[in-house]
Amino acid sequence: MRIPPRIAALGGLAALVSTLLVGGVTAAATSAAPTAVGGVCYSALPSQAHDTLDLIDVGGPYPYSQDGGVFQNREGLLPSRSAGYYHEYTVVTPGSPDRGARRVITGDTTDEDYYTADHYASFKLVDHGC
Repeated sequence: MRIPPRIAALGGLAALVSTLLVGGVTAAATSAAPTAVGGVCYSALPSQAHDTLDLIDVGGPYPYSQDGGVFQNREGLLPSRSAGYYHEYTVVTPGSPDRGARRVITGDTTDEDYYTADHYASFKLVDHGC
């Protein structure tokens, strides 16, 4: 299992660089490649997402055997990358009888974390600087 790199000392700078590299912030890039990826401040995530991101930072243990598995981006909503680039982790949903719909998807780039609350119908790039 691959654990994504983290550089806590860079904080908001790493998130900004990740956004620039991944999000395609220019008007030409967004019009050429429409995406369902928005953004969300780390502080706005549910507490269970914070718990999941903390577990990723330390390499587990994870609550579900599927956590850390390769996310294949079948929906094509995240930027296109080579196989094995993305990994997925469960965000516990209180009261759910199963894994629920919430996930964190990580990329190989430092602080490239995406949150989905609707089981891959949409994604938000997590801004670790706010």
